[in-house]
Amino acid sequence: MKRFLPFIIIAAVMVAALIVTLILVRSSRRAATNTNANTSGAEPPGAEPPHIRGNRDAPATLEEFADFQCPSCGVYYAELKKIEDEFGTRLRVVFREYPLAPRHEHALMAAQAAEAAGFQGRFWDMHDKLYENQNAWSDAKDVLPIFVDYAKQIGLDTDRFTRDLNSDAVAARIFQDGKRAHALGVTGTPTFFVNGKEAKGESWKPEGLREMIKKALTEAAGK
Repeated sequence: MKRFLPFIIIAAVMVAALIVTLILVRSSRRAATNTNANTSGAEPPGAEPPHIRGNRDAPATLEEFADFQCPSCGVYYAELKKIEDEFGTRLRVVFREYPLAPRHEHALMAAQAAEAAGFQGRFWDMHDKLYENQNAWSDAKDVLPIFVDYAKQIGLDTDRFTRDLNSDAVAARIFQDGKRAHALGVTGTPTFFVNGKEAKGESWKPEGLREMIKKALTEAAGK
């Protein structure tokens, strides 16, 4: 018996090790399953805090991914202003940066200008200024002096604006919005989501977008 005792001990250790290994593998699989379950339903990332116009507690949210140099975004800008006025406090608008560079050579700089203005609490002022004057700066060779002038017109500290324009903080916000766009499958501008549902086909047009908002309001009222 003594002669076989070492082999019995070794066998017992091996069995114990196998049991521990199986427990660890099962635990890791459960952890991975829980992690996947948590992340699959998670909200895609984006710049925080987002740029919001309107009632922050509105039952309907219109989220736009846009490029300040995009002609379609420029045309849609006037329609969006009408939609905001029509729905009033029932709608909040969220803007996300999605500059289509290098296709639009000044799009990234325009996004930086808007974000830099946001650091002084004037994002929407710069947003409106860029769209209202899109034709004036889109074909310019050097847009920096133009954007600095816009900053001055809306009452910004232009020295701080110029510093913030190329800051890591501004770059990070644009990058985070880009990550959100990628996660949601955005490929062009403008792209709209109403309460998380993408506006496609006829719904992408102004009247279709209005119908989506009305439907979202009806659904919110029924909850």
